Amino acid sequence: MTTLTGRRVIVTGAAGTFGRLLCERLTAADARVVGLDLRDGAVGEVPVLGADLTDPEAGPAAVAAAVERLGGLDLLINNAGVGGPAPAELPPDTAVHRQLEVNLLAAWRTTAAAIDALETSRGRIVFVASRMAFMALPLAAGYGVSKRAVTAYADALRLEVGTHIGVSVVHPSMVASPIHDASSAAGLSLDGVSRYEPLEGVVDAILGAATARKAPRDVATTRRGRIEIALARHCPGLADRLVRRTVAGRIRAGDLDRSPLAAGMVRRHRAAP
Repeated sequence: MTTLTGRRVIVTGAAGTFGRLLCERLTAADARVVGLDLRDGAVGEVPVLGADLTDPEAGPAAVAAAVERLGGLDLLINNAGVGGPAPAELPPDTAVHRQLEVNLLAAWRTTAAAIDALETSRGRIVFVASRMAFMALPLAAGYGVSKRAVTAYADALRLEVGTHIGVSVVHPSMVASPIHDASSAAGLSLDGVSRYEPLEGVVDAILGAATARKAPRDVATTRRGRIEIALARHCPGLADRLVRRTVAGRIRAGDLDRSPLAAGMVRRHRAAP
């Protein structure tokens, strides 16, 4: 897998922000690509098969159709994902269920459907998770939990299939994309808490993991991301304090005053001695 030339690749979420650039870059590297997304279509030269990957029957059927079309499979990029606000203090709503279904269970089903083909080719799986798999942020519990669960799933999968299939997880921090729209609309933008990073750097990290001589375990997409993940792993108390300080600054500035979902957190901060 040190080259993409001629490799047979499935990209989930192919019509999204990451997916489109992945398809473009893979095609430019002479890989053979089939995308999976909610609707049939194409991304440039890449055919996209429409399927709801959260459907226990439609998802695996779409993977089987893609593998048949490619004549096998060398690389699966589990890129499909959704975000949205979800305070941990409130009961999980339909948005939380959707995040768990898409970010975790759909990736699990897609992977399970592709395992036999990947074992035959001694291929690779790359999951697109998040820095939030390690460093939690408030008011986005559904997303953080789902991405931490994806990482835990990848760890278990690696122990089972790692002798024959490389398993990597890439952890972007924050990229300008529609995945943040729901949080912004709820008055819970991550601006000021996270820094935007370039989309191209995330795609570089994904393809780098796919073509490394030995599949890396967890891949941060920036130097800052590597530091934050290391901090969250080895000094979790310090990481929590840094996040609390940043969020407290936003509350003092009134940035969360108009968000009903943040009302409990704002009240507690302002009532604290």
